Formats: sequence, C-alpha cells, structure tokens
Amino acid sequence: MILTKAQYDEIAQCLVSVPPTRQSLRKLKQRFPSQSQATLLSIFSQEYQKHIKRTHAKHHTSEAIESYYQRYLNGVGKNGAAPVLLELANEVDYAPSLMARIILERFLQEHEETPPSKSVINSMLRDPSQIPDGVLANQVYQCVVNDCCYGPLVDCIKHAIGHEHEVLLRDLLLEKNLSFLGRCHLSNIQQMAVTSFVFQDLLGGNKNFSPTS
Repeated sequence: MILTKAQYDEIAQCLVSVPPTRQSLRKLKQRFPSQSQATLLSIFSQEYQKHIKRTHAKHHTSEAIESYYQRYLNGVGKNGAAPVLLELANEVDYAPSLMARIILERFLQEHEETPPSKSVINSMLRDPSQIPDGVLANQVYQCVVNDCCYGPLVDCIKHAIGHEHEVLLRDLLLEKNLSFLGRCHLSNIQQMAVTSFVFQDLLGGNKNFSPTS
C-alpha cells in the first residue's frame, strides 16, 4: 500500500504525545490497521529521532542528570520492583534506553574508582546482568526491552534486517547471473562501508548497489 503525504502527516501527528515504547506502537497499529507494522515503526523511529536530536542537550546538563539520578534513587527506595526508570523516561519525554545510560553512567561514577569507559557502558546495556547492582540491572533491562527506537535491542534488530536485505539482494543478483563483488571483497579495495555490492563490469565507474538503493 502506497503511503501518501497526508497519511504520513496524520501518523506523525499522533506521535507527538506518545512515548517511544512498544505499547505505544501497538496502539498506533490499532489506530492505523491498514499500515504495516514495519511502516509504522519506521515513521515512529524517524519522528522520534528528530525529537531526541532537538531535546538531547537539555537532558545532559549536570542539573538534569543529578535530578534524574535522585528521582531514580527515591523511586527505587520506595519500590525497587516498580519500573521507575521507564516511567521517568516517559515522564520527561526521553528515550528509555538513553535514560538508562544516563543513570548507569552516574551510578558507576559514584561507585567505581575510575570513570566508566564507553565500551563498559555499552557492554552493560547489552547485558544488564553485568551491572553490579541488581535493582539497577532490572531497571536498565526494563528500559532496553521497552524501547522501540533506541538501545542495543533495536540495534540488533536493525542489523538483522539489514543482513536479511543483503542476502535477498545477493540472491537476486545471482538469479540474474550478474557478476559482482560482495562486502568481503570490497573491504580490500576500500569501498564505502555502506556499499554491499559492486558490479564487476562497472567497477571502474564505481557503480555500487546497496540494500537501500
């Protein structure tokens, strides 16, 4: 089904006041049943990423970080099993996975002797069982699995979809009996990372073909 500009704008308008959670996506699907899940998720993700770029800075001031951290501590102090971080992210209109990163970094700064590296933070977000505090680990997990626009789970899904499209494209090229170089060969001739295939007959002209072409 072809999506018109008017339909896109109608869907985008509905996203103005909803958090980027899977529950919101299900409600969106109920309101626009004629649109595919993939279409709605794509629009949802694009519009929310625009919002995050506009508001990112205000969530990373020292005052904001400290306020969020104290609210987190107060919340889990009352009920550690409640989705404190997820509800906080939704309340301040920030991506749950990004809120989890803020609180995790602040927690580690307080409890570790050296500042946490980006790789350590990323590893803990991918596997919250590595987080030395069980309550925070559960809070981070809730944020990651409920975030449909950001976070390690979303990154894995995007990677899987990209790989699937690449396999389909390769099979299509083989079916058409076209000669091409794949990604593993392209890395040796310094092609752009986003390029999936290059037709050998057109290599001199740098004609590339990616899943999004």
